Amino acid sequence: MYKIFFRLVFKRLDPEQAHHLAFRWIRLAARVPVLRTFLAAALAPRYEELRTEALGLRMHGPFGLAAGFDKNAVGIDGMAMLGFDHVEIGTVTGEPQPGNPKQRLFRLVEDRALINRMGFNNEGSLRVAARLASRTPVFKPVVGVNIGKTKAVPEEEAVADYVKSAERLAPFADYLVVNVSSPNTPGLRDLQATEALRPLLSAVREAADRTVPARRVPLLVKIAPDLADEDVDAVADLAVELGLDGIIATNTTIAREGLGLESGPALVKETGGLSGAPLKERSLEVLRRLYARVGDRITLVGVGGVENAEDAWQRILAGATLVQGYSAFIYEGPFYARDLHKGLAARLRTSPYPTLADAVGADVRKTA
Repeated sequence: MYKIFFRLVFKRLDPEQAHHLAFRWIRLAARVPVLRTFLAAALAPRYEELRTEALGLRMHGPFGLAAGFDKNAVGIDGMAMLGFDHVEIGTVTGEPQPGNPKQRLFRLVEDRALINRMGFNNEGSLRVAARLASRTPVFKPVVGVNIGKTKAVPEEEAVADYVKSAERLAPFADYLVVNVSSPNTPGLRDLQATEALRPLLSAVREAADRTVPARRVPLLVKIAPDLADEDVDAVADLAVELGLDGIIATNTTIAREGLGLESGPALVKETGGLSGAPLKERSLEVLRRLYARVGDRITLVGVGGVENAEDAWQRILAGATLVQGYSAFIYEGPFYARDLHKGLAARLRTSPYPTLADAVGADVRKTA
């Protein structure tokens, strides 16, 4: 039914307009007590065998919503109602910014992919922090906060910009993510180099500890799939050295060649980050490489081309304790998380692993 609706309605709308319309409906549904209870029962069934502990947090399952969908923390309850076990809001920047000029979001329907060059459009860390502070949750998913650099801030002031966001948002975050991998903010990906990343992560860690002394706010870094293998290794080693809590692999890609894209050349040539099914193979490669390097010392989060339960299962076997999706949600609709959880529980029951935690990294350990 959703796929028919997508073809007849959403596909005819500008992708960003369709996003705002669908998100508005989700938020409205989450405000109606009887309706949200019914929808949560139908779309967010719980499977005891999928219960997950990660980053010192307990979750109903391993599957969450990747950053980018709810940039301003306006729909956390709605996304939990649809079955996401954790919701990562953002990317939030130190100062509010409108993002890049429209049109900046493109569907590659034949490839089940998206290209975006949104440019971290968001209301800024001060306003998002105030919204999180005043939130009265109906549902209680784990809430991650993804922070990035304000575009107008020069690279030499990037650390201070991230620290400002961390100080404002850490009190309301179950975990923090430093995003240095979006291709849509000039110079941002340069911060993935270890000589730039070390002081940045150290400063954000100190800011979170200083602002929230009563608990440790887990800190993760999100990396690009376009890093060379040796750079992936370097980030992994740095994460272990600094005592980072996790790595999210991966963000969108600027690659177009070698991905077998079937959409028209005009779409494929649009600048920005490509997400969705074409990213699946490279994201999985990066994840395997990370797990082979760090093992169980830090938490890995697999994202990029996760369309169904099999994709999520492959991420877990490759080393991911948590898995995230976004682009496939656009194509699969409201049953996305429900179907993924159901299929994941079925795969675990027929596997040789007694628990989901036992399955994490199993394929990589076999080949070690």
